[in-house]
Amino acid sequence: MRRARLTFAVAAAALLAVACGGDDGGDDTAAPAGTATTEPADDAPSGTVTVLAAASLTESFETLSDQLADQYPDLEIVYSFGPSSGLVEQVLAGAPADVLATADTKTMDEAVAGGVVDGEPSVFARNTLALAVPAGNPGGVTGLADLANPDLRIAICEPQVPCGGAAQRLLDAAGVTAAPDTLTTDVKEAASLVALGEADAALIYLTDAAAEGDAVETVDVPESDSVVNDYPVAVLTDAPNPDGAQAVLDAITGEPGQSILGEAGFLSP
Repeated sequence: MRRARLTFAVAAAALLAVACGGDDGGDDTAAPAGTATTEPADDAPSGTVTVLAAASLTESFETLSDQLADQYPDLEIVYSFGPSSGLVEQVLAGAPADVLATADTKTMDEAVAGGVVDGEPSVFARNTLALAVPAGNPGGVTGLADLANPDLRIAICEPQVPCGGAAQRLLDAAGVTAAPDTLTTDVKEAASLVALGEADAALIYLTDAAAEGDAVETVDVPESDSVVNDYPVAVLTDAPNPDGAQAVLDAITGEPGQSILGEAGFLSP
């Protein structure tokens, strides 16, 4: 559970200009400078909003919290990042939360079928896969066919996880039967294995490859354009803070969320 605390004190400042009377003994007068104060609106959301979000959204959503701090100084966003399938299981089991954001529509559909989603989920971003290798490409990986090489250390997400489902669709499209050494619980784990040089290659989201910086390189995979995951978000039926949840959802689907996601490499919905 990562916390992004957004409680800031709003300082009200006023300048007081004092004008002194002349030799005639006139009374002193005070002239306020008229400096405007910044106060949150009376109906601004407040309290805590718990957001369950796919692991691939970690960096973008944490940046979003920073952006929302000034707009909603009394709102605290608490994140729980992880595999979408696991997050949905938590919600269906009754875990208290306000917002759910998953990395594919399949997992969100399970939440909808379970009656835990309020209204219609909104797709707010899309993502594609990348064939990631450590810096310098020590395994000499040139394409998807190398994922079948038993001499290479290969990491792929578990099939029930959105990145794993997308990986299987991509491999099927390329006619490749992969021989993974590691099946990871989420995309961040796979990306970390590559960045640390503990895997020669992995299929991860393009945004997660970018988030690893210079530690990870990508190998061009033309077939990846045919496999795209939609990311939906929704307010949960039993949200403890529905007003705050709606404010966060609006920020994700509008601004500043869309700009932040675009800068991270996500595709527009």
